[in-house]
Amino acid sequence: MLDFIQSLKSRYLSIITYQISDEKQVTIYQQRIEQLILAESFLKKGAVGSTHSERALQIAVIGPTQVGKSSIVNLLLNNPIAGVSALAGYTVHPQGFMAGVSIQDCQWLERHFGDFRRVDMTSLSTQDYYAYSLTSSEKKLPTPLPECLLWDLPDFDSIDAAGYREGVLTTIGLADIIVLVLSKEKYADQSVWEMMTLLEPLNLPTIIFVNKLVSDSQQLVLSSLNDKWRQTRKDAVPTIIPLNYQSSGHLTDWPQAEFEAASRAFKEASVQRKPSEQSSYERAYLSQHWDGWLAPIREEEAAIKVWSQLLDSAVKEALTQYERDYLEHPHHYETFQNALLELLTLLEIPGLAKILSKIRRVLTWPVRQIFRIGRLGKGGGDVADVSQEINLLNQKAEHFLIQVSEKIIDQIDDEPEKAQWWKEMNAIMRSNRQTILAAFGQAALVYHDDFQGEVDEIAQRLYRKLQDQPAVLNSLRATRLTTDSAAIALAIKTGGIGLQDLIITPLMLSVTSLLAESALGSYIGRLEMELKQKQLATVKQQLFLEAMKVPMAKLPEQMEQSKRFNVSLDRVEQAEQQLKEKKHGLRLF
Repeated sequence: MLDFIQSLKSRYLSIITYQISDEKQVTIYQQRIEQLILAESFLKKGAVGSTHSERALQIAVIGPTQVGKSSIVNLLLNNPIAGVSALAGYTVHPQGFMAGVSIQDCQWLERHFGDFRRVDMTSLSTQDYYAYSLTSSEKKLPTPLPECLLWDLPDFDSIDAAGYREGVLTTIGLADIIVLVLSKEKYADQSVWEMMTLLEPLNLPTIIFVNKLVSDSQQLVLSSLNDKWRQTRKDAVPTIIPLNYQSSGHLTDWPQAEFEAASRAFKEASVQRKPSEQSSYERAYLSQHWDGWLAPIREEEAAIKVWSQLLDSAVKEALTQYERDYLEHPHHYETFQNALLELLTLLEIPGLAKILSKIRRVLTWPVRQIFRIGRLGKGGGDVADVSQEINLLNQKAEHFLIQVSEKIIDQIDDEPEKAQWWKEMNAIMRSNRQTILAAFGQAALVYHDDFQGEVDEIAQRLYRKLQDQPAVLNSLRATRLTTDSAAIALAIKTGGIGLQDLIITPLMLSVTSLLAESALGSYIGRLEMELKQKQLATVKQQLFLEAMKVPMAKLPEQMEQSKRFNVSLDRVEQAEQQLKEKKHGLRLF
């Protein structure tokens, strides 16, 4: 789970850096990043707790700016060791003070803080927020603190807090007890209660110090603070310790009653801490934010799914049009006619076939040259260039892209707040348009050449069927020879203008078709239907799936990876399964 949370945080950080420009979306993503930082730290704490049962108690002092957090730290330690300043935001690094614990008890913190460097307190620089310090503080009596590592943390509400907030959240995540420091001016601030709402699932024992109070308003502030807690959180109101304002600006000595209250509060909080229930607290926190964290991942997956559906719909529409405009069109469908032409060749009488073929080639040369010049003038040189089917297929490919582009625009218009993915997809489509069409056109030519084998097979099957009926076969051969002889004679008389190709062959094809149908009954109809079905299946697979849908389905991979989450649903499901496991808690993988 820890690995998944860290990966998710990394993706959010990358996307908020490189993609998001909408301020509202930036705010949402920034909140999720902070939630993930806290989750990462809390999970690390659980892992350390399971292997270091004697680790030092961690107490984090938190609060908004200018409430006197560092002064409270010094008061708790009974040692003026933490830097105090009247300036807001003076403390910008996590500063740990070891009260009755040794540095050996804190070695595990280096791994916990990850990219943060541990430096001496005097070496902390405001130019580098990725640092923390550990300082030994002699435990001077009287102090209400147990033996612990006490953390003095930066504020979480100032303008500059965004820069050092990661250190604040990372330290809070490892804390066993929270000390919330407020003042009469800041106790009702929204930022305070947003933070306390965020921490609620962690079930951290909390002690509240209300600093800088004055006697005449103390009761009112404390009463209001109690109400605020009950409005915001469901757990019991924690111990609240009031500290009155001092003319010096900060307390140097404990008032007796407050000291005793603080001592009792820390003892109770230490008892409340239940490391054995850490996994349930982890699960509660993760569950609270899970849907929000995964929302953009699910949106990406949904967009990819819709993209696939758009392509499927476009394939279906293209095949419907191809079937209507070619396979079932009475004037455009030529493939079966080509099979019958091949049959005419097979019907030539052995011995005369080669002679007649040579004569036809000589006589039809002028017309074939005219056709060749016409094709070259159009930029083509292959017989497939003038195929009705090839032209129609290329038109359908154009229509395919137009249809998909229109659907993309619909997606952008329907959900403008989620339009970024589709806008980028539209741009990628435009840039790849010519490449896709060129690849489709080449695939169409290959298909056309390869499918000639199916045409030849149909002609052979027709011929074999005719061989079972010798009388019909001989009759057709005689007709074929008579027509060829008449055509050759006519061509010689008219100067060899190629009437065989222009007039006689289409006429002969019609006659042969009628004779064959009368002889073979429904057999020709079944063969034609079979050829159409094979043709439709081949066009679907080789052209509209392999040459069109497959490369277009990969277009999302061309999106800038820094702008995408790219977290697979399998990995999400694996993490969710971990979240549901209760017997042994959340495993770290």
